[in-house]
Amino acid sequence: MVRFLDQSVASGKAPSRAALVAAALEREMRLQAAQQDAQTLKEKGTADDLDELVTWSVGQTTLEE
Repeated sequence: MVRFLDQSVASGKAPSRAALVAAALEREMRLQAAQQDAQTLKEKGTADDLDELVTWSVGQTTLEE
């Protein structure tokens, strides 16, 4: 892992070891949050209390050029 970090920094792909580790942790945090969201959607479905408002808005809105 250290070799990979050093190579990434040396090649300019990352500004520092710490920056690369921080970016990897941020990606992992986003992945876990997305997985939790997917699990919630699987368990509870996609319907929510804004569906009626969206449907109404679509019927009331026109796009002007």
